[in-house]
Amino acid sequence: MKVALLSLAMMGGQFTIPVSDRVPDLNVEATCKATVATDKEMGLDLPQSYEDCMRDENNALQQLNILWLQNSDTLRSQCEGEATAGGSDSYVDLLTCMQMADWAKSPPSAPKLRGASKNRSKL
Repeated sequence: MKVALLSLAMMGGQFTIPVSDRVPDLNVEATCKATVATDKEMGLDLPQSYEDCMRDENNALQQLNILWLQNSDTLRSQCEGEATAGGSDSYVDLLTCMQMADWAKSPPSAPKLRGASKNRSKL
């Protein structure tokens, strides 16, 4: 199993903690600053503010703290790679990746539709 370990021996403890068992520390501040600058350059009518961007990232982090360990190491690693690709770290992207993977595993079942079928009383 490919899990990096952080030794607490350096801090006086004798325990190890799997690094992958916690949400990665992402530099979302830089991403939010870049997003604000890009929105300004593009002249968007409703650009996202830095504060709104950080609020979204922090909300996503809170949700990730709850669902992180409910997913496999493989999925966590894959989604972390996607959320940090191109140097723009985002908890929102990480959360979205994990939610989409979860949805793909068990998509909601579609209700049976009867419509105007001549055979609807047989359903």
